[in-house]
Amino acid sequence: MSIKQLRTIFTICLVFICQLAWSQEKPNVLFLIIDDLNDWVSISKKFPGVKTPNIDRLAQSGTYFEKAYSQAPLCGPSRASFLSGLLPSKTGVYLQIKDTDLKQYLNDKFQVDFLPNYFSKNGYKTLGVGKIFHNGEGIQAFDEYGGKFEVYGPLPEKRVNYDPAWFGQKGTQTDWAAFPEKDEQMPDYKYANWVASQFAKKHEKPFFMAVGFIRPHVPWYVPQKWFDLVKNSPTQMPPYLKNDMDDIPQIGKSITEVLEMPTTEWAINKNNWKDMVQAYLACIAFVDAQVGKVLNALEKSAYKDNTYIVLISDHGYHLGEKNRFAKHSLWERSAHVPLIISGPGLQQNKVNANPVGLIDIYPTLVDLSGLPKNKQNEGRSLAPLLRNQVKHWDYPVYSFYGANNVSVYKNKYHYIKYEDLSEEFYDLEKDPQEWKNKASDLKESVLLNTFRKLAPAKTAPYAPNSVMEGNAYFKSKKP
Repeated sequence: MSIKQLRTIFTICLVFICQLAWSQEKPNVLFLIIDDLNDWVSISKKFPGVKTPNIDRLAQSGTYFEKAYSQAPLCGPSRASFLSGLLPSKTGVYLQIKDTDLKQYLNDKFQVDFLPNYFSKNGYKTLGVGKIFHNGEGIQAFDEYGGKFEVYGPLPEKRVNYDPAWFGQKGTQTDWAAFPEKDEQMPDYKYANWVASQFAKKHEKPFFMAVGFIRPHVPWYVPQKWFDLVKNSPTQMPPYLKNDMDDIPQIGKSITEVLEMPTTEWAINKNNWKDMVQAYLACIAFVDAQVGKVLNALEKSAYKDNTYIVLISDHGYHLGEKNRFAKHSLWERSAHVPLIISGPGLQQNKVNANPVGLIDIYPTLVDLSGLPKNKQNEGRSLAPLLRNQVKHWDYPVYSFYGANNVSVYKNKYHYIKYEDLSEEFYDLEKDPQEWKNKASDLKESVLLNTFRKLAPAKTAPYAPNSVMEGNAYFKSKKP
């Protein structure tokens, strides 16, 4: 064998050894995304009767951020934001856009590396299953994608609680029932199984794995055993004030009007409210069990000590507050989400009270994984909070619903500015239900002026092909 051949073999071996060492040193990432889960996880103590022992278990192994907010109050733009690392105010993605159109637009205008793509470029194997982007696998962001199965199904032959008076119109999936018979028929069950099978494999590279669970997104269908689990739990109705909307600006009423969704008054008149809430709780209990299956599989795997775990919801959901069963608003109920982060070297069993955003997840995972910073990211790494390396954290968090309609969360306050310059202002400690709009009372105050300055003066126009069915306000914008 020649010296040249020996050198070649030596070089190949050295590269292999370096790659192996790198793969063993770099942490893995497990990113759990739950659709339409508001802040009712039991660790939040927001609502009695919630059954989330597995989400609570994860929180005990890491940090639960009790003031975490989505950057948009519906699926598509929220996911576009935390997966791109860009705020809706920069991209103009405030409404739903087909994944193929979204990819083309963000690539052309911003040359975006979505979160899994960025990990792939930095040596990771990327895996995904379920609803991660709004339309599932629409954007080819993963080395291996496990599928989306029956989307929001399986569905009965006809709706169980159909009522054309409020929500029989095109565009809604609102319904609730004990259906189907077995967990094995549910997409989320299959997603959890797929993830468990991945943990049983040997991965030569570190992996980034995203899992998109569907429930508790409507329709609120899960097998009977989950309804049985919650039916005897203490259940109180969400806080509802009949004249709550009297001090809301007209534009605030207009942008939150989703005609195909039921109202609280309808639910009260039909005696359906408690059944709807219990169906939502049943769906939460079911998806929590799937989270538990994933956590158990990880704990039994070779990756248990070298994996960061993030659990979020893409946005909140009204279950009767402000006379609505929907997301689609700038009020806290639509933006407030659970956020849990755990992993090697991080604090355990901590509750953090600083306002943070889902926009912070991208830079946080990049930081924890030791990857080069993505300079495009508009969020902040939460690693200093997770490691107890900083005491002062005083940044505003933003949520957007349409161009120049913005929420600002900071400390205990919530400020809303609409495109016609009308306002809402709430002290969330004194008024957690946002029943009293204090904007008029504080019109000339230093406090309100401070928040006016925090709100962006102008935001990006609507991205091409933006769609919001069932709302006359957004249809009039013709984005």
